[in-house]
Amino acid sequence: MVADHFSHVKTWVFDLDNTLYPPESALFSQIEVKMTDWVARELNVSKEEANRLRGDYWREFGTTLSGMMAKHGTDPLPYLTYVHDIDFSGLSRDAELKSAITNLPGRKIVYTNGSAPYAERVLEARGLTGIFNAVYGIEHAEFHPKPRAEAFDTVLGLDGVTPTEAAMFEDDPRNLEVPFKLGMKTVYVAPSPLDPPAPHIHHHTSDLARFLHDLM
Repeated sequence: MVADHFSHVKTWVFDLDNTLYPPESALFSQIEVKMTDWVARELNVSKEEANRLRGDYWREFGTTLSGMMAKHGTDPLPYLTYVHDIDFSGLSRDAELKSAITNLPGRKIVYTNGSAPYAERVLEARGLTGIFNAVYGIEHAEFHPKPRAEAFDTVLGLDGVTPTEAAMFEDDPRNLEVPFKLGMKTVYVAPSPLDPPAPHIHHHTSDLARFLHDLM
């Protein structure tokens, strides 16, 4: 049974975007537009060039912000405030997911490449406020993004997580490679499993609430 694979888990680590809400909410597409606008204005380039750079920096550095910081010295705090100023009305409250997370034994935390204030707003819109022991944003990782090892080292160390007693839930398979190497159970949350499968992913689910309920 899948539940047996998680019987040792004492800390449950959840990504935020497209993990604690479904991709069809299209929240991140709003953020991508804001990112492109910021890059265009910051670098005085066209929207087309800004969009290309946004994608290139995401692939090379883990986040667009990290690329902008490394290449152009961008101040991260105004950037994070701007790109996360979006419409949350597309999110709905999820009582089933709230119940599933609440019933997990041990410590529950959110760890996102977004900012913690943004994460709190998403959790509020989803009806998930108050069920996590901590919420960590990229600012808590000293602006190192997932999938970098130093980002995980910083946040997991800050929370006192023992990786071999923890599980990580993520929609970006890149961000599960370091947790796997650290000894965490890894769960890829996405509509479809990877094809071909990746050795650093233990489990896949397209329905996080059901997956978590099945562990109890």
